Amino acid sequence: MKRLKLAVIALFTLVTVSNVSAQDENNPWAVSFGMNTVDFIHAPISEKIHFEDLLGSDQDWNLLPSISRLSVSKYLEKGFSLQLAGSINKIENFKLENDSDFLYYSIDASVRYDLNELAPGIDTGWFDPYVHLGGSYVSVDSEGEGMLTFGAGFNTWFNENLGLNFQTGAKRGFADKVQNHWQHSLSLVIKFGGKDTDGDGVYDKDDACPEVAGLAEFNGCPDADGDGVKDSDDACPNVAGLAAMNGCPDSDGDGVADKDDMCPNSKGTKANKGCPDTDGDGVVDKDDKCATTAGPAANGGCPWPDTDGDGVLDRDDKCVSVVGPASNNGCPVPVIKDEAVEAIKFAAKSILFNSGRSSFKSGVTKQLDAIVAIMSKNNKATFAIGGYTDSSGRASSNLKLSEKRANAVKDYFVRKGIDASRLTAKGYGEAHPEASNLTRAGRAQNRRVEIKVTN
Repeated sequence: MKRLKLAVIALFTLVTVSNVSAQDENNPWAVSFGMNTVDFIHAPISEKIHFEDLLGSDQDWNLLPSISRLSVSKYLEKGFSLQLAGSINKIENFKLENDSDFLYYSIDASVRYDLNELAPGIDTGWFDPYVHLGGSYVSVDSEGEGMLTFGAGFNTWFNENLGLNFQTGAKRGFADKVQNHWQHSLSLVIKFGGKDTDGDGVYDKDDACPEVAGLAEFNGCPDADGDGVKDSDDACPNVAGLAAMNGCPDSDGDGVADKDDMCPNSKGTKANKGCPDTDGDGVVDKDDKCATTAGPAANGGCPWPDTDGDGVLDRDDKCVSVVGPASNNGCPVPVIKDEAVEAIKFAAKSILFNSGRSSFKSGVTKQLDAIVAIMSKNNKATFAIGGYTDSSGRASSNLKLSEKRANAVKDYFVRKGIDASRLTAKGYGEAHPEASNLTRAGRAQNRRVEIKVTN
């Protein structure tokens, strides 16, 4: 008896202190109560009589017509659960010469494995078959011993929490105090332990929105407007819309949700925020003063006039009634002789600066004055001044230095009377070298100013 008490205490301790890291079932706990039968084995499994006896041919099943088996089980993980069970019976059919009745009781601890785990793609729903393996302490007629127990069973569920359990298994001992036997049971089983705070039928552990009632298909999250898009993903949660529009409506069917559509009742394009542009000029019809004729936005969607027909619109043409190229803002190109252009180019090569500065070297003003003379003579011509450096130093610093040198030349010309509107200055830094930067001579050649005629 002392050993029995120790075994019971140990089994209850195991169930109580078991620390399970994951809970994969909605209701991890289950209790059951029902009846059990005991059938002692009188022949080896290799003999035919063993199976006849198992089916009750000798009428030696022992059944106590009352609640005779109780169990409690805790789901662990990955289909495994731990069960503690106790059963009592009265042995009346034992194939003994006397007619004595014996008291039978058993305390079982076993691990069960749900066979549904072997077929994860198949959801049996109401039917859960399993196998079990464990140990028992069995006592018959005051003789007791520990026994190995193994077998199979299944649960059939009537609803989420209530079901029927059938279990069968063999118990085999090693001390020859209790004869090997089969034990079968039929019990009512109740699952519990799951928590559903918002009462939406989705347990909290699987509920992405445990405080707000929702739908199972959205992991417990709500869909207030019933459009099939859960509220957390619905850009318009209170207005039914389309899944393709993140739950928002699209009244004109142009693929732009009404909330983003500047013209919700006129079919347009995404590029125009849902508005149409009949003439395709980039100005939507509602803002286009000439909706059927292409024109720029700056002119209200209407085309600009070109009075002299030179391809330069009047708004950009500085000579509206005289034909001229766009490069000269619509004005005629002044004529400058090639000799003058070459003279400017040659003189520019002699424009030298102090090292690392934008100040001229001594004697450079002679070349600059020669260029001024040519510019003054050709007073309709315009010029572009470009400054360049070698690759010594940082590129950003060289770019700034080249800009300063180009402007130094321009400022000199302006001081000498050349109209600033005829001149542009830009620095190009290390770009476009004329010689290799690997040699001293090449670097000197790359530190230059170029002056080009632009019309």
